[in-house]
Amino acid sequence: MPSDIEAVAEQVFIALADPSRRSILAELASGGPATATDLADRLPITRQAIAKHLNLLADAGLVTAEPGERRRVRYRLRSAPMQVAQQFLAALARDWDGPLGALKDHLDG
Repeated sequence: MPSDIEAVAEQVFIALADPSRRSILAELASGGPATATDLADRLPITRQAIAKHLNLLADAGLVTAEPGERRRVRYRLRSAPMQVAQQFLAALARDWDGPLGALKDHLDG
């Protein structure tokens, strides 16, 4: 996972752009750690597609793979990359507030 805040945020945004990956993250958030097979039982997505999505989510640092019994891998959410993306958006919003306020003042004046 990249260490640069902008690169981390970019990977998070790319991962969140796909509705299937958002569904997988939501399912892990509500149901806790799960295998690709568990997720396929709960979502209208094939196990193979879920495995591909989980790999991308792992590359973005949003999930971590944990070895389980009988070679089954369970995936668990990681919040750190999401927090970095939130910090990136908050900084971007702060940067916009000044110019937007000045524009509002100019237009109102």
